[in-house]
Amino acid sequence: MKKTVKKIQKYKSENKKITALTAYDFYTAKYLDIAGIDLILVGDSAANVILGYDSTTRITVDEMLIFTSAVSRGAKEALIVADMPFMSYNVSIEQALCNAGKFIAKGADAVKIEGGSGYIIELVKRLTESGIPVLAHLGFTPQYINTIGGNFIQGKDFDTALKILEAAKSLERAGAFGIVLELMPKEASKFISENISMPTIGIGAGNGCDGQILVVNDLIGKFDEFSPKFARKYFDSKAMITDCAAKYINDVRTGAFPSEEESFKLSDEELKKLENYKQS
Repeated sequence: MKKTVKKIQKYKSENKKITALTAYDFYTAKYLDIAGIDLILVGDSAANVILGYDSTTRITVDEMLIFTSAVSRGAKEALIVADMPFMSYNVSIEQALCNAGKFIAKGADAVKIEGGSGYIIELVKRLTESGIPVLAHLGFTPQYINTIGGNFIQGKDFDTALKILEAAKSLERAGAFGIVLELMPKEASKFISENISMPTIGIGAGNGCDGQILVVNDLIGKFDEFSPKFARKYFDSKAMITDCAAKYINDVRTGAFPSEEESFKLSDEELKKLENYKQS
């Protein structure tokens, strides 16, 4: 059964943890769906782990739309949330509504936007009034890395944790159905989670949130340039891919691939014609 925003919100009152992962392609989305994931985020992390950019700020709307379309074709039950990339919603409300609509048209069920300023709060309100659900994002916000100055933990004292809580409350009042809390002390994220009604989804924010999200490439060990403290690797894709490729290279060079079973053959009659031609 298709998971909806309302269903995800209900998990909090049922004390049921929300499970979320990123995906960027048809088959990964399909397999996560089969596994029973609640929410798939088409993350702007694709900039790093798929396209090889050095920052999430490099990816464009057009690139993100391709990934969103592929994921929406692969996952039929998970709630699909598309990350609005850097500067795709910051210029004006009109620009944001137009771009968000493109993601919905490509199969997303909701969009995710970062920040909690007055403009963002007004934008969340306008988006939800227009029928576009919004997943908010506070704590460390990667799209603001150039102003933050690095991957720094947020909410490390009472005053800053309270400030994040107040921003979360404002986003909730504006209509956000949930919020991602990133890179925060577990006590701070638990404090925020206990003082708002919408569900929180943590990444590097401890187990006090209402759910968790990871980048799928970290989960399966496919991205080794950086290994964050909070990411648990369940599989070593790098080792598997390099090992399979090395075996393939060896089999091709030694003539072991393709085998007789992996090859097509002519009929005896046609084979004779070839042999006769060579003899003439």
